[in-house]
Amino acid sequence: MTDLLSSLIGGAALIALANWLLGRFTRLGPHLAGAVVALATLGIYVPWAILDWPGGDLFAIHVAIYLVVSAIFALVGGARPALAGTARFPLGPSVIVGFFVLLVAADSVFVTLAERGLSSPLARLLLPPTAEDARAVNSGFPGVMSHDFQKKEELYNRYLEQVERQRARGWQVQKGWVSDPHAGEAARLQIAVTDRDGRPLRGALVRGEFLRPADSRLDLDFEMDEVDAGVYRAAVTLPAPGTWNLVLEIRKGEDLHEVRASTRVRAGGDGS
Repeated sequence: MTDLLSSLIGGAALIALANWLLGRFTRLGPHLAGAVVALATLGIYVPWAILDWPGGDLFAIHVAIYLVVSAIFALVGGARPALAGTARFPLGPSVIVGFFVLLVAADSVFVTLAERGLSSPLARLLLPPTAEDARAVNSGFPGVMSHDFQKKEELYNRYLEQVERQRARGWQVQKGWVSDPHAGEAARLQIAVTDRDGRPLRGALVRGEFLRPADSRLDLDFEMDEVDAGVYRAAVTLPAPGTWNLVLEIRKGEDLHEVRASTRVRAGGDGS
């Protein structure tokens, strides 16, 4: 949040200074001075943002606030002749300034919470751990993209082709835990793979990934060993209780078979 506020406040201060200098030392009127500074701001900030892209939300916030600062100076400067002899600040610009100050504050808080989550003291105050599960709560959202083939049409079409080939291949996969999984404890995941005719699929390379919804930092890769004909097993230790998404890839020669599922892990030491 500090970096975001620094760039917004610092940039807005420079824009305000530029407007004041043009109004003080040139013959430009407030409206023309505001337009010149606004165009100069876009000419400087937009190329810089393209070279060091901050993200669409941050880009929009910066552009909006920077342009509003110049607009406020133009409005306030243009209203001065009508305010001769009075110390009151014009109502219209006052409302505009207050609205955008609140908007900047709210947007800054939302963006920061989405990227970094609450600070530790505030998280403990607003999201205290329960007696059943005394884990610290992470309010950030790093995100999980297990379906990023949907982001591009070409990759998505390849995925659809892969699904069709997989359906025609007819492999059957039975999967499950040998014993109930608990967070922080090793548990054995086992799958049995057979071909279209029900024969065990021997000698395949099997790897998988457990994906943690809303916190990709906990994602876990693993490989499975063949312990019997067509039977593959791996010991996996998942670090947190709750729901996990599973992606399994089974390769035999040029053939690839992908399985997606979800599972729920109990808290460590939960005997229920």
